[in-house]
Amino acid sequence: MQLTPGTGKPEQIATVLEREIRSGMLGFGDRLQSENELVQRFSVSRNTVRKGLEELSNRGLITTKVGIGSFVTFDGMPVDDAIGWSRALANAGANAETRTLRLEIIEDAELAAKLGVENPSFIAVDRVRTNADDGHAISIERSRLPLSPELEDVPLRGLREGSLHQTLRGAGLVPDHGEEWVDIEMLSAADAAILDCAPGTPFLRTRRLTRAADGRAIEFVTSLLNPAHFALHLEF
Repeated sequence: MQLTPGTGKPEQIATVLEREIRSGMLGFGDRLQSENELVQRFSVSRNTVRKGLEELSNRGLITTKVGIGSFVTFDGMPVDDAIGWSRALANAGANAETRTLRLEIIEDAELAAKLGVENPSFIAVDRVRTNADDGHAISIERSRLPLSPELEDVPLRGLREGSLHQTLRGAGLVPDHGEEWVDIEMLSAADAAILDCAPGTPFLRTRRLTRAADGRAIEFVTSLLNPAHFALHLEF
């Protein structure tokens, strides 16, 4: 849908949605389209959509809840991975040791197609975390970073301060939005050997894609999480 010149775009978005609400197209308690869907529908930026929703809220027609969604917990404590996984685990009480299994450039045309990036080259960062007290398995994380000029020297110099979080931000790559999938995976023989667990042990698997404000893919990470510690928490 194309907005007309003149009136501010946020106000136009709010007016269109207000009309749909008042006409009964959207009933009480119904969810609006997601931000991504509204961005595509009105051909505007995410910031413009947010301002339009703020205007709609000011008109008393919608309510929003900050933090709605899902997140992972460690021993019942929220894991705020926006501050970096290592720091988040430490804040949640995990006494974790991290070992890097892999830091190199790989080719993955299938993943490139899935993420909508042209270059099939990625930086692969694989790490395993164990409990520092007794060595039992906590997690494996396999991160894939689309190769870019900002990151091309990472395989040579390593992660900044040993942190992927710091490395990305040091390169100016700041996550803005994304999506995550969660399921259960039975450990393969190879992963079981790394984690010192029996093959077939069920682990919580998360696959997380983060993007910059302009939609550029920043990181795709697959994590295998020990369900003795980790769980998925949902707010609604």
